Amino acid sequence: MARSGSKRTARSETRQVAALPWRLENGQRRILMITSRETRRWVIPKGGRMVGKTDPEAAAQEAMEEAGVKGDIDSQSIGVFRYAKGTKDGGVRQCVVSVYPLEVLIQMGAWPEAHQRERRWMSLNEAASLVQEPDLATLIRDFDATPVDD
Repeated sequence: MARSGSKRTARSETRQVAALPWRLENGQRRILMITSRETRRWVIPKGGRMVGKTDPEAAAQEAMEEAGVKGDIDSQSIGVFRYAKGTKDGGVRQCVVSVYPLEVLIQMGAWPEAHQRERRWMSLNEAASLVQEPDLATLIRDFDATPVDD
């Protein structure tokens, strides 16, 4: 899959996109979290921007590949978070990630990265408490106040 990884912000941050997979369970929003491949930290599906796809479409593609879910992706980002990504040569690359809510309609039993990741539905507070990026934790907590379209 072609990626346009050369897109950088003015401060040399790599731009990425992420999906925030959610569903309603007993009237409460739940978030689907996944583990990262290397460090096994709890994260949301994210990756580079993709040539030929809008940012929301790329975020939805990451959700399918990394978490095995499909659904309705919001066309508007709910915000961004930043993190430092370790590189194979031992360096660190700063990334800024735009987050797009994805209402999960289909959860697959098998998906491309199933053997590399764990996934778990969580309350917003639990998910926010498990992520290491403070800005992402705030986005997750604030997501509870976002209206649900009926």
